[in-house]
Amino acid sequence: MRRRQFLTLVGGAAAACPLAARGQQPMPVIGFVSGSSLEMAADRPAAFRRGLSQSGFVEGQNVAVEYHWSIYDEAPSLMADLVRRQVAMIATPGSDVASQAAKAATTTIPIVFGVAQDPVKLGLVESFNRPGGNATGVHFFLGELAAKRLGLLHQLLPKAVRIAVLVNPAGGGTGQRAAETIVRDISDAAPALGLQVRVLKASTSSEIEAAFATLAHEPADAVFIGNNAFFSSRRVQFAILAARQGIPTAAADRESVEAGALMGYGTDIADMYRLVGVSAGQILKGAKPAELPVVQSTKFEFSINLITAKALGLTVPPSLLASADEVIE
Repeated sequence: MRRRQFLTLVGGAAAACPLAARGQQPMPVIGFVSGSSLEMAADRPAAFRRGLSQSGFVEGQNVAVEYHWSIYDEAPSLMADLVRRQVAMIATPGSDVASQAAKAATTTIPIVFGVAQDPVKLGLVESFNRPGGNATGVHFFLGELAAKRLGLLHQLLPKAVRIAVLVNPAGGGTGQRAAETIVRDISDAAPALGLQVRVLKASTSSEIEAAFATLAHEPADAVFIGNNAFFSSRRVQFAILAARQGIPTAAADRESVEAGALMGYGTDIADMYRLVGVSAGQILKGAKPAELPVVQSTKFEFSINLITAKALGLTVPPSLLASADEVIE
């Protein structure tokens, strides 16, 4: 697991000429905390900044952002540090763990989250329309889209019957609930499609290797990779293992498809980061988190890797190609 990476950006002009020297008031600072690594989320800061700009905030001009990446076990200590320094806001796009840690650390500093699970069940807000506390943000669908992704996989592989579902239950109660939701939704949807589901668990790189070693002896027609930040960070490993065994894989994100997965379907994560930026900008302009409704993602991505399909000897139905948002060839 990568340890915490820390980066503070205040804009080239501000860095060259400190605010104090110009006699201006200090810019508000946003503590931006993501569970993803910067390498796997290179487009996300720009998306967040686009959201901020919709409310008139430009990084380095009238707002500063401290970027923290790959936050897992360090989340509580990082949040304590941000609270101690009294940042203007904490933004936690794409990390249920960081969002809960922020909520536990402060009841006064505004929090703008981006979470995959229901924020009410996570204890972040009282309701979607009236959050009621110091937190609001975006609920992006991942686990809820599992059945839809399974249906697309079935259209792509109509003769497939045995589906291995790989989930990661690590991460305390949050990770366990997410894994259980995926397994439940897939198990409910599979019978109507004539599919048999086998669940495998992995929380480390070696356990991913072990899961594919199991499939070498007990073959599956396809592997359904549960949506998970750690799995996304291991997308190249998944692609190599799947190619080695000639197993089609279905992922939740476009980046995994670019790495070699056969297909992917899920929330447009970059757009989720933009929406978090929009809410952050609204709060900086004076909106109260308690009264700012939680936004739900409505933009989704369906990706197909034709290079992988050809390597597997598969023909992708024209109807699926026409409906795909991105085709890699």
